[in-house]
Amino acid sequence: MGLLNLLLKDPLAFIIIAIPLMYAVIFHELAHGWVAYRLGDPTAKAMGRLTINPLKHLDPMGTLMLFIFGFGWAKPVPVNFNQLRDKRMGMILVSAAGVITNMLLAFCALFLYQLLSPSPSGIAAQLLYYFARINIILAAFNLIPLPPLDGSKILMGFAPPSVQKSLFRLERYGLIIIIALLYLGVLEPVIRFIESVILTLIKLLLP
Repeated sequence: MGLLNLLLKDPLAFIIIAIPLMYAVIFHELAHGWVAYRLGDPTAKAMGRLTINPLKHLDPMGTLMLFIFGFGWAKPVPVNFNQLRDKRMGMILVSAAGVITNMLLAFCALFLYQLLSPSPSGIAAQLLYYFARINIILAAFNLIPLPPLDGSKILMGFAPPSVQKSLFRLERYGLIIIIALLYLGVLEPVIRFIESVILTLIKLLLP
């Protein structure tokens, strides 16, 4: 369901879902830029993207798609991989930073959620639950090795040059392919499987 429909039907549920979703995406992009900056690329910092200010990250078309269809995106943080001190390892670390951040946020949210047990209720508990759920979904989705998703860039860091070139060539069509595969339901079992792996890892770390 798109967020616009949810806003019209249940304004409170809209707020409970929209706020965690927005900041899950912001922290994901911020992590890319921060790690890139630490590894030698000042591009994101120079463009004012190392901030939690939503206005610096929201993409007009991505936001519109999110409200109408429930699927959207933020402006990707600009990264110049040629400026990283170690291009191959830097690509892996920068690309993995967003996913790892989402997993850490999910862990923290579920940890706090557990503290409200045995009967977590109220808006605070719902926010924690949805924040954890959204971060797990976002991490799982971005681990799919299709460009321009992070999983493809992590794969590029480990892959031989021939595979890297193929992924680079595919990137111009990547978003269209991903939307088509989502529409057809092809990616759903893949995302669910990755989600289950992430949730299992998080549960192993929870007290």
